[in-house]
Order: sequence, then structure tokens, then C-alpha cells
Amino acid sequence: MISTIVIACVLGGAQDPLAEWTDFRGPSNDGHAAAESTPPLEWSEDLNVRWKVPIEGRGWSSPIVANGRILFTSADAEGHSLRVLCHDLESGDILLQRVVLEVPEPEPRHELNSYASPSATVGQGLIFFSFGSEGLICLAEDSLEELWRRTDLRCDHIAGPGSSPFLSNGRLMLHMDGGDLQFVVALDPRNGRTLWRSDRDGTPLESFPPDLRKAYSTPIAISVGGVSQLVSTSAQVTYGLDLTDGRELWRVPHGGFSMSARPLAFEGSVLLSTGFMRPELWSVQLSAPSEEGGKTEAHVNWKAVRGMSTMASPVVVGGEVYTVSDGGVASCLDARTGTELWKERIGGEFSASLLHAGGRVYYFDREGKTTVIAPGREFVKLAENTLDDGCMASAAAVGGALIVRTRSHLYRLQAPAQQAD
Repeated sequence: MISTIVIACVLGGAQDPLAEWTDFRGPSNDGHAAAESTPPLEWSEDLNVRWKVPIEGRGWSSPIVANGRILFTSADAEGHSLRVLCHDLESGDILLQRVVLEVPEPEPRHELNSYASPSATVGQGLIFFSFGSEGLICLAEDSLEELWRRTDLRCDHIAGPGSSPFLSNGRLMLHMDGGDLQFVVALDPRNGRTLWRSDRDGTPLESFPPDLRKAYSTPIAISVGGVSQLVSTSAQVTYGLDLTDGRELWRVPHGGFSMSARPLAFEGSVLLSTGFMRPELWSVQLSAPSEEGGKTEAHVNWKAVRGMSTMASPVVVGGEVYTVSDGGVASCLDARTGTELWKERIGGEFSASLLHAGGRVYYFDREGKTTVIAPGREFVKLAENTLDDGCMASAAAVGGALIVRTRSHLYRLQAPAQQAD
């Protein structure tokens, strides 16, 4: 039986935009907090913890923040019960814990994954939660009542789900890149009706075994020559799709699979992570589509091939791109040329995406350490902070706070007002 626990639900009025984090990479989908944000520089279990609450179950979905509430997903370790959770931003109190899907025979998952890894997104007064092939759930933002669900969008994830839903141009986008099927679907966010579906072209995917066909990246939207496009990274190939109908506009073959890092837009180009095998970061320049409606031209500006990430999404600050390898090597590259400006081993292992907030770059590792640096063409470490457990999820920055989900707890990290900088 699907169960619900609602302990309290107090709806706020007009919300401060500084208190909104509507996507796992923030409102601008690129890991940037609002310019006025003042998150803490230092913390520990005894310093700058406004509140800390335990999380039931296992899940790597990143917290989003909207309407004074924190939203994410969780599951039992075996993947039989999948739930959505809501906590109060001010107090940390649980407002909602609802089992939305029960799965008699869960698919396998990788030891680094969970059954609740895709992050939620919010917009148009709606909240969207994905559990991959098991289902996509839409709740009303004000009442948290379920409005619709889709359980027919399926693929074989092989190692568990990963790609998050993405709302853009009045469409809800979802990647389904499994070992058997690979496609992108656009839904009407109001009712879940399919607007279009774009199946990945069989070439070159058909030449690879199933494990090398899967991917977990979340798309971004860009505008090229006035045409709204979806930058859609799959195994072996990244595609540009017309947001209105799913028509392919361009493609860039790059090899790699199981990528989970999200693309970034930069000055008319896109930065792409190629995933496992030999992780690389590519800059791809796009041109406007032809007046006859032909495809967009895409060519590679540069490739970075040493110490790049397969999981953690990079962040661009000014003219530099910051990344970290899964094994803890941080790099800074010139975003225009790909020239390596510095490389530093900061230690740890990384899955969480990088965050730029308060004029700093934050790196959250899997064991509980966060390295904070000053952005720039020389490596300057500002702080190193430790919590009792590590981060698989990416952090949210709202106002003066960081909302951090570790494997076991949810934190609001914030300095007292007189210490905020």
C-alpha cells in the first residue's frame, strides 16, 4: 500500500528568490548561486550547523529548495519502497514523507548508486520526481498532492537510475539511456502527456555492448541563433535537439559511457564530459542553423584529456572552468582555449557537482570533506571542512545557507548573522 506521513505543512507567501534552488545545479542549471548569497566558509559538526536531521533510507538525489521547503527522494536499500520527502527550510522539520512507488522486483544497481538518485525539479507550480524506469511523479507545489504519474517510460539502467528531469520552455524533459533503449522524451508538465520522443540513432550505439550504451547525464537548454536547443549527452555521442519537436540539429561523437556530469554553456559553446573509459572534457562550438532549416554546425574547440571527471559536474567562473576527477585531482582550465592553468590533488573521491557561491568554489567529497578555494588562475585553498559522513548528492546554496545532504543526514550550514561574510 502506498503510504503518506504528513507531520506539518505551512505554506509561505511570496518567496525570496535567494531562497530558491529549483534544480540540482541551481536556478541557472550551472552550479551558480545568486550573486548575493553568503554561504559559510567554515563548518564542522560543532561549527555553523543551524540544524541537522537524519534521513531515512538511501538516496543520492540532490536537495532542491522552493517555497520554504527542501525536497528530495529516498528508498530502502533494496529498492522496494521509493519515497519523496519534504523538510522545512527554517527548522529542518519533516513536512512530508510519502511512499509513492512500491517495486516488487527492483532492478540491479551499482554500489555507488541508489534507487533514488535522480534529483527533483520545480516550476510552473509543480514538482517533478523521477525514479528512472520505475516512475515519474508530479506533485502540486502548494498542496504536495499528486497530480499525475508515468510508469511506462522504461529502459534497462543496468546499474540503477541517474538522469534528473529538466523543465524548459514549457516542456518537461527526461533522458532514458539504458543498455537496451536510449531515448529523450518531452512531456506536458501539466498532465504528463508525451509531446515528442526522440530515439537515439542506432549508430554508433548499436556497435557497443549494452553496458557501454547507458548514460546518466541531465540535459541543458541553450539558444543558438534564436533556436532553443536541448544539449543531450548520451553514451558515445552528444546530440543537439530542437526543443519544440525533438528534431536532431547536430551531433558530436566522443566515445565514453555512463557519464553523469551535466553539460555547461559558455560563450556560444558547450562543455561536455565524455564519461567512463577515458574521461575527457570537450568544448564544442555551435553555429546558427541555416535559414533553410538545416542542421547546426558543431566543431570541437579543444579537448582536456588528463584528470577530468566522470561524475562531478564542472563549474565555470569568469573565463575559467573548474573540475575534479573522481579520484580527487582538481583542475582549472581556460574555458576559451582549454589551457591548463593549475592542477592540484585535493584528495578524496568525488561524485557531487561543484558549486560556486559567495565568490568561492566548493568541492564536496564522498567521505565528508569539503575543500573551498578562491576562483582564479592560481590555486588558493581557503578552507577544508569535515562532516561525519560524505556527499553523493550536490549541495544547494540559498541566501546565507548551504543545504547539504550526506549519506545519512540533511544539514543547514550557516554562520550566525554577525559572522556571515
